[in-house]
Amino acid sequence: MTALDILELDAADESSFTTAVAPLFEGASGFLVRLAAARPFGTWPRLCVRARVIAHAMPAPEQIELINAHPRLGAPPASMSALSFQEQGHDREASAAAAAEVAGESEIERQSIALELDRLNAAYEARFGFRYCVLVAGRSREALLPDIAAALSAGRETELHRALDAVVDIAIARLESLGAGR
Repeated sequence: MTALDILELDAADESSFTTAVAPLFEGASGFLVRLAAARPFGTWPRLCVRARVIAHAMPAPEQIELINAHPRLGAPPASMSALSFQEQGHDREASAAAAAEVAGESEIERQSIALELDRLNAAYEARFGFRYCVLVAGRSREALLPDIAAALSAGRETELHRALDAVVDIAIARLESLGAGR
């Protein structure tokens, strides 16, 4: 994604705006149309504040579409956007695997973590009806396991609220990584 000036995006037609901003929100079309209609923003922080308000105010099916636009934690790399690929650490995986071997972590341990993540993802989706979405922020899959396990005991509305906040937090982190979050 090329970092566009927020003022240019404010002035762009709806299609250009949604295309430019889509990578921040994994292309969730219903949300992007609502966000485009909320212009002008003037600054990226204002866009992000408004994005959070819009996400929480949308009808539940559109909220779930927005959350589910993000890939599952541990999803196959080929199924992810370039930004999700980086965020979930697939770009660092080969060097991490080599470091894990040096540290004594076996392939069996890595597979065990992947299986546990799959199990927790399935349990979460069955319980809540949407994907577990979180700002990974460089954490390993193993480090995320306690959080997703704990989330299973939360209420649906609490998790829906948390996941919508996570979607916007991810967008903010993406903007910052692109140098456009200011």
